Amino acid sequence: MRDRPGRPARSGSVTVSEDAWERAVGLISEADEVALACHISPDGDALGSMLAVGFVLRSMGKRVAASFGDHDFTVPRLLRFLPGQDMLVPPDRYPAEPDLMITFDSPSIARLGLLEGSVRRARTLIVVDHHPSNEGFGTVDLIDARAAATAMLAEQLIYRLGGSLDRDIATCLYAGLVTDTGSFRHSSTSPAAHQMAARLVATGLHTDEIARELWDRAPFGYLKVLAAALGRVTLDDGLVWTYVTRVDRAAYGLPYTELEGIIDVVRRTDEADVAAVLKEDDQGAWQVSTRSKGRIDVAHVCAALGGGGHHNAAGFTSYDSPEATMAKFRALLREA
Repeated sequence: MRDRPGRPARSGSVTVSEDAWERAVGLISEADEVALACHISPDGDALGSMLAVGFVLRSMGKRVAASFGDHDFTVPRLLRFLPGQDMLVPPDRYPAEPDLMITFDSPSIARLGLLEGSVRRARTLIVVDHHPSNEGFGTVDLIDARAAATAMLAEQLIYRLGGSLDRDIATCLYAGLVTDTGSFRHSSTSPAAHQMAARLVATGLHTDEIARELWDRAPFGYLKVLAAALGRVTLDDGLVWTYVTRVDRAAYGLPYTELEGIIDVVRRTDEADVAAVLKEDDQGAWQVSTRSKGRIDVAHVCAALGGGGHHNAAGFTSYDSPEATMAKFRALLREA
């Protein structure tokens, strides 16, 4: 099929083979029901990519169930503007043995949380992702580590399925693109990312409204919790870090999902090459977000601690105290 005007060239994905694309499209075309999943604590790229593809699958007459495997199955407040959330089902209503399952933005099976069992029992699994640390756990892997966001692969899949952009689909994809490129500030931003943004904006998106939802809103309690986190921030030999406890959040009724922006404040420190924020989740584990200014590959460091991600943005889970966790992290940083 010839590419339509304005669409990315078929060769736009440099690490996904044409055979993989054709196999994925064939499997999806033959399916009556498709189960979609993204990683726990979904960000804009994970949830946006999943919902965008879900819209197209529904237009093809497919039954769609979409989910993420968190114990607290709640869409983060800043993503509640995304359309298509009627496709979402909690993990306990998700197909236990899907005939066809597609995962989005998840570099490992473990990152799918409560949906891990469904992944392992799925008859056919398609993995859509852009993390260089992806384990390649699918029947068909649509993985491009050079893509600035999983949303770029989702867009390619949508076109190959015969779909087209409307405002709802474009809103979901745009949320994924701008969150994973940091509003086009990150080094992963490519000409292809800007070209994709132009296609999405051409559908009539209100980009100012999307930006307001993603970055310019927060409950008052967030300011109090941010103040607590900044009050205990530590600068140590090029590493700046802090932590947020469950007690901090409980004092202001702030859900865990509201903490994502703290790392973007901490990482601004001129004297630090690497930033880390430890966030205690509702089960008592510490979810650690890390950022690098480029000299150090935090994905490599986080992988050694059971996590993963990108060169400049990665994370892992720890069950030690914040101090013990950072001691291990610092030791690996010195080696890096």
